[in-house]
Amino acid sequence: MARSTVSNQSVFEYAVSHSTPPDPVLQELIYETKEATGLAAGMQIGADQGAFMTILSASLRPQFAVEVGTFTGYSSICIARGLTPQGKLLCCDTSEEWTDIAQRYWSKADLSDQIDLVIAPGVETLKNLSFEETIDLAFIDADKVGYINYYEEIVPRLTQQGILLVDNTLWSGRVIPDSGFDDEDTLALRKFNDHVAADQRVTVAQLTIGDGLTIIRKS
Repeated sequence: MARSTVSNQSVFEYAVSHSTPPDPVLQELIYETKEATGLAAGMQIGADQGAFMTILSASLRPQFAVEVGTFTGYSSICIARGLTPQGKLLCCDTSEEWTDIAQRYWSKADLSDQIDLVIAPGVETLKNLSFEETIDLAFIDADKVGYINYYEEIVPRLTQQGILLVDNTLWSGRVIPDSGFDDEDTLALRKFNDHVAADQRVTVAQLTIGDGLTIIRKS
């Protein structure tokens, strides 16, 4: 199934076939996520987005990265593979069931020592971070209503070269004002997109990867 809201199935499949495919660990994780979580497996990022995030992380070489919304661990593996040898990734999630899967695959990917998981509301975990503990790379992919709160905790902590990625910002096109959708998540994402676009502290590009991936950097 195409994840992009702007590409048809043929274009999507062509793009995926010309991107680096998941390695055996990630491929196994894709399969287990489908088996274990059913329809919720749609929350897992696509392989093309994973390849993009791996490239970005490897280019930035983050010393400290943060992920809000870990699910079964695909995106966290992609981020953690780019960390410096002493680097750390902080994962924020509220589900022990799904992150139990993530932890097993962090071990399979030899990344367990570089990933710290906190089971608690993400905004609480972020608020507990010192402002002296700056963030080199962050990824938000959690409850949509909380996006602005996560954003406001992360942006002040970003290094000058730091990058924030935010997932699902096109929301299958439902964020378009005249789309006819006005459910809570859609309204929250519209508000978030407008909030970021108006924020003079940052430079932002909304990419059409997957279900919309917004990339943000301090101005």
